[in-house]
Amino acid sequence: MPGIAPQARPHARVAALVALVVATFCFVATENLPGGLLSSMAGDLDTSLSAVGLLVTGYGLTVAVVSVPLVRATRDVPRRRLLSWVLAVFVAASCVTAFAPGYPSLLAGRVVTALAHAVFWSVVVVTAVGLFPPRLRGRIVTVVFTGSSVATVMGVPAGTWIGQQWGWRAPFLMLTGLGLAALVTMVVFLPNTRADEEHVSATAPDGRRFAVLLAATALSVTGLSAATTYTVPFLGEVGGFPDSAMGPLLFVRGAAGVVVMAVGGMVLDRWPRGAVIVSTGLLACALFGLHGLGAFRLVTIGLLALFGAAMFLMISATANRILYVAPGRTEDATAAHSAVFNASVAAGALVGALLLPSWGVRSTALVAAVLVAAAAVCLALEPRIAGRGRGPSKQPGHDRPVAAGGS
Repeated sequence: MPGIAPQARPHARVAALVALVVATFCFVATENLPGGLLSSMAGDLDTSLSAVGLLVTGYGLTVAVVSVPLVRATRDVPRRRLLSWVLAVFVAASCVTAFAPGYPSLLAGRVVTALAHAVFWSVVVVTAVGLFPPRLRGRIVTVVFTGSSVATVMGVPAGTWIGQQWGWRAPFLMLTGLGLAALVTMVVFLPNTRADEEHVSATAPDGRRFAVLLAATALSVTGLSAATTYTVPFLGEVGGFPDSAMGPLLFVRGAAGVVVMAVGGMVLDRWPRGAVIVSTGLLACALFGLHGLGAFRLVTIGLLALFGAAMFLMISATANRILYVAPGRTEDATAAHSAVFNASVAAGALVGALLLPSWGVRSTALVAAVLVAAAAVCLALEPRIAGRGRGPSKQPGHDRPVAAGGS
């Protein structure tokens, strides 16, 4: 298998993987942190809450637009050099964000960070799995996405609390320091190989199956975003939970996702396609349950845990599935997936906003459930949609991971 694993000693691979996970944490926390600091940022910068809120929306849309062109423009740059520059840009842009004297400079820092984010997310999974044998792909993917999960569950709430205690600039400065540590570790331990040695081949490349995966991602993430954007008002209006319960409830959802990630890697390695279908189906069940039974508090808590577990497993399983069916260069496929993912996040928030005035917050769970269920059906029918009998590499039996050293 082409890759960088043969050139890296075991301790160097692990250190490089840790650096990638820390960098993942930094990017995800940075993307979402303004959502928890809206009031303090708006007051300090003398701007509106909606303007600060656009920092999150605009960030995602920027990533969606530039992911594919930026990855294609940098595809021949060796990974260590590329990721080093990406993290250096992140550190510089985070400094600009932390010390921004006004809204225009803050917006500029966010846009530059989003550009770095677009490149990073398009190559981080491919780089991480390239450090280890192909039989471990699923486990490595879940390790990378653990950084994303922990950022969501702990990083953003912790950053919000720090911002409330010491000002909104403090958490951005801390993320800058973490990013710098990840950069130094990556420079030291990520193997320095030629760009043509770093390509990670898909196990069973198939353009039609990849198209089905992108379509399912658009449906599921649009639904997911519609639900998660309005989780707090849903729990308050439908579940009758007090404001003081929102933090613990969101923690339950996130913690369930982190727990399932601990064992999810083995599931992804053994059933790469089945893991995507089952996790998407379970997420749809959780959303249908919340719509129908959201008024029952104990049931709602259990459904939130199922929601979190299925959500994080679905996201990592989809990223893992790309490594099996991606046509052409794998990093181009991950860039396309990142673009679809981020555009769908924005679309889901818009869907929820359109539903609220006429149908109420409860409708967001139902519409989300329908969209996610449609994604699950799409994934289950993938062989029929993609077509059978078009060569041995397209058959379901060849969706298994190849042995170490294979391609």
